[in-house]
Amino acid sequence: MSGEARVDPISLAVFAAAVSAIAEEMGAALQRSSYSPNIKERLDFSCAIFDPAGQMLAQAAHIPAHLGSMPDSVRAVIEHCAPFAPGDVVVLNDPYLGGNHLPDITMVTPVFLDDSGSVLLGYVANRAHHADVGGISPGSMPIATELYQEGIIIPPIKLWQRGQLNEAALALILRNVRTPEERRGDLLAQYAANRTGVRRVRELVARYGFASYQALSAALLDYGERLARAAICQIPPGSYSFTDYLDDDGVSAEPVAITATITVDGEVLEVDFTGTSSERPGSINTVETVTKSAVYYVLRCLMPEDAPMNHGVFRTVRVIAPVGTVVNARPQRAVAGGNVETSQRIVDVLFGALATALPDVIPAASQGTMNNLTIGGRDPRTGTPFAYYETMGGGMGARPGLDGLSGVHVHMSNTRNTPVEALEYAYPLRVVRYSMRDGSGGRGAARGGDGLVRELEFLTSAEVTLLTERRRFAPWGLQGGEPGATGRNLLITHLPDGREQEVPLRGKQRLTVRPGDRLRIETPGGGGWGTPH
Repeated sequence: MSGEARVDPISLAVFAAAVSAIAEEMGAALQRSSYSPNIKERLDFSCAIFDPAGQMLAQAAHIPAHLGSMPDSVRAVIEHCAPFAPGDVVVLNDPYLGGNHLPDITMVTPVFLDDSGSVLLGYVANRAHHADVGGISPGSMPIATELYQEGIIIPPIKLWQRGQLNEAALALILRNVRTPEERRGDLLAQYAANRTGVRRVRELVARYGFASYQALSAALLDYGERLARAAICQIPPGSYSFTDYLDDDGVSAEPVAITATITVDGEVLEVDFTGTSSERPGSINTVETVTKSAVYYVLRCLMPEDAPMNHGVFRTVRVIAPVGTVVNARPQRAVAGGNVETSQRIVDVLFGALATALPDVIPAASQGTMNNLTIGGRDPRTGTPFAYYETMGGGMGARPGLDGLSGVHVHMSNTRNTPVEALEYAYPLRVVRYSMRDGSGGRGAARGGDGLVRELEFLTSAEVTLLTERRRFAPWGLQGGEPGATGRNLLITHLPDGREQEVPLRGKQRLTVRPGDRLRIETPGGGGWGTPH
């Protein structure tokens, strides 16, 4: 075994906290040095530490959709860019090489014992959602039919080589986005975060010694695996299936079925997505790595709260995602919405399947969407382009004996909102209303959480894209609980006589707005749990 016999539990606990703290400090450095509100205010980023084989050793408590997939990006970096030298930094965003969708740019830095580059300790990496990476719509979350429409595709390239910035590569990236100075600032913030990680990993190895660092790393992975197997053993053996639906793919109105069968056999969990809809023309397709992220997240929810999340957990899961379905699309299908919306529905399906096996553990469906909103245009205050991206909270599903939380991000999203003051300062927008959507949670012995109402007034003409879900199929209740309310999107315009007109919008739609128009988004509530009194 990997040195675990030489590691005592106290040393392992201290080491686990130390490597997790490095990832957290990387996140703090990224937040504080970033330019865009999406990273600085909403914290739409993730940081993690990897061993020399590309196995995730530790993560910060950031975005579930990022962290389960980042190991595939690190492996792609190793495959395409090795050998490495001190000062090398690789950047990529290709969803078909371990990425999520194009706005999520990943930066990977190898960590060496010293500047000679003779001993590789592992890698540090971060992934941040950039508010615009080009494509046919501002914000790069379009109603697209192929990946090329969604923005610039960056394969694994050394953006820094032996500490020297590749100015030509950076210029190429910045020439393909609408807000180049903001992108430059955020990329440099990612670079700074990884430099922090490199420094702290080296300090940790100096404290423990190289041999002990290796043994503790291996023991930490084994510990994560043991905890995952223990959680799986709490599920009664058997097979459990469930099907749920996406409203549509943004191109046609046809619902999109996602089916999963979870088979528990001893300490191994198999998740088979056979029966899921074929890949679709619209952008709700996911790559396999995002599907695996959703599976890992659900397993992590069954583990103790203080359990580490690392590659050891992944060893206990087998995912079968048939090629050519919406959960394992082929290149170059559009995937912008798959990462944010389909991943949420995958979680709903997995919890729905487990509800049969663990009826007193599994919660009702939460809002099941990230309510993605992108807005872009020219800021009349500065004369420069702007690109705004936001996801919005909603209702959490009720739990056995506990009401769901209201107005929160759920499951595969773990961001904050953009504060009203920061939003109005950075963009030509005004927040007219921001409130709870009272009564939108499903009734039950435990009540589902309520959604939100967020209404924005446009102070300039702009292009708007909505990628939202649960506008047709409500978040379901469990054990007799009632479903939560579906979401609604409305555009409020003014008629020539001055009267206001409310225009219902589709869940996935691109539109042009004028100054004075208002967009109201009412997010879904969570499902109720148990028969209502």
